[in-house]
Amino acid sequence: MNAGRKFALTGLVLWLSACASGPETRKDSKLTGPEGGPVTAISTSPKPGDVKAGDAKPQAKEPAPVAKSLAGPERDFTSAVEVARRGELTIAEAALKALLEKSPKLSPAWTNLGIVQERQGRFPDAERSYRQALVLDADQEAAWDCLVRLAARTGRAASLEAELREALTKQDSVARRTALALNLLLQKKHPAAVAEARRALQVSEQHVPAMQVLAQVYAREGKYELASMVLGNALAIDAQDAATLNALGLVHLGLKERPLALERFRQAIALRPDFAEARNNLGTLLNQGEDYAGARVELEAAVKAAPDFAAAHLNLGNAYRGEGDFPRALAEYERVLQLQPDTKDVYFNLALLHLDLEPAGMDALERLQKAASFLEQYKSKGGTDERTAQYLKDAQKGIDRETRRRERERKEGLKKAAEAAKAPEANPTPASPPGPPATRPGASGKVSKDVQ
Repeated sequence: MNAGRKFALTGLVLWLSACASGPETRKDSKLTGPEGGPVTAISTSPKPGDVKAGDAKPQAKEPAPVAKSLAGPERDFTSAVEVARRGELTIAEAALKALLEKSPKLSPAWTNLGIVQERQGRFPDAERSYRQALVLDADQEAAWDCLVRLAARTGRAASLEAELREALTKQDSVARRTALALNLLLQKKHPAAVAEARRALQVSEQHVPAMQVLAQVYAREGKYELASMVLGNALAIDAQDAATLNALGLVHLGLKERPLALERFRQAIALRPDFAEARNNLGTLLNQGEDYAGARVELEAAVKAAPDFAAAHLNLGNAYRGEGDFPRALAEYERVLQLQPDTKDVYFNLALLHLDLEPAGMDALERLQKAASFLEQYKSKGGTDERTAQYLKDAQKGIDRETRRRERERKEGLKKAAEAAKAPEANPTPASPPGPPATRPGASGKVSKDVQ
C-alpha cells in the first residue's frame, strides 16, 4: 500500500466540515460536532451552582430522563434507554412502545423512540415520534435537536426553517429560537444563525444550546479564541455537557492543540458513549496518527449509533484501508454513495483504494482502470484536489505497465507455440514397431499351451 497518498475531505455534516481521514490526511481537515447523533438518553442538566469551571475530568451521568414523580415509568424508561445503548434496538423499541401505551404523554419516551427508529433507518417513523414529543412538550430541547438534524440530513432543512419561523410568529420560545438557529447553521446561513442564537440568549442568558450554536459560527469563521470563550462559559454552566466538550475539542484543533482536542473528545465519549460525532472526531484523529485499529473501534461505534452518518462511514472506510482490508473499505465507501449520491470526495478515496491495495481475486488491469475511472468521476463532479492529475498519471502508468506485460506474455506464448509446432520437422518421430501378425480368418483363437 502506498501510505503517502492522502484522502479527500467530505462535505459538511454537522459541525464544521467532516473530515475523511486516511492513512495521511490533509492539514486543513476539520471534524464534526457538537451533536451529530441523536442523544439516546435525555438527561436533566445540573443546576448552575452544582458544577464549577475547571472541575476534574467529567464522569458519566446516570440518566435522569423523566420527572421524579413518575417512579414506575422512569424505571421502565431508564431500562429501555440502557437496552438501546447496548445496540438492541428492536427490544428497546418494543419496550418504549409498551411504556407509551401506559404513559402516552411521556414526551422523552417519544423522543427516544424516534432515536431508536432513526438508528434503524426508519426516518419517517422517527420524525413522527419527534413531532409527537413536541406536541406534548413544545420546549423539549432534545426533540428539537433531533428533528432539526434529521431534516438537515434528509434535505428538508429549508422547509423546517419556514415552519419554525411561522411558529415563532405565533408564540416565541427559547427552544424554538435555538432550533431555528441550529437549522440556519446547518444551512450555512451564519449571520442569521448568530442573530437567532443571540435572541435566545437575550431571553435566557445561560441557555447552553444557544451558546453552542454561537460558538460554532465563530469557529467556522476562524474566530477560535472567541469560540473558546463562549464554550468556556457554557462549560461553567454545565461541565457535563458532552456537546460542549466535543465543540471545545474542535476549537482546540483550530488552535493547533491536538492533545487537548483528543482529551476533550474522550471526555465527551465518557459522558455519552453513543455520541456519534465525538466518536467520529476521535477516530479521525487516530486515523491521522495511523492508529487504524483504534480508529476502527471508534468509527464502528459511530456508525452503529448513527447509521446515516456519511462522514463516519467514509472515515471508517479509510481506517479499513489503513489496515489493508479492501472488501470492508469498499463496502463503507459504497455506503457513503447510498447516503449521499451527489458526493464527490468518496470517488477520490475509491480511486486511492484501488491504486494502493491489491485484493485477491481482482484482475490487476481492471483494478487500475477502475482507479482511473473513479478519478475521472471525481473531476466531473467538480473535484479540484491538486493531486488528482498525479494520481491519474500513476494509474495510467500502471495500466500501461500491465498492458505491456500482458503483451509480452502473449508474444512469448505465441513464440513457444510456434517452436512447438516446428519441433516434429526437426526431430521426426521414429516409426512404431510392427505389431503382431493379423489373425487368420477362421483361426480358433485358442490360448497358447505355454500360458494358462
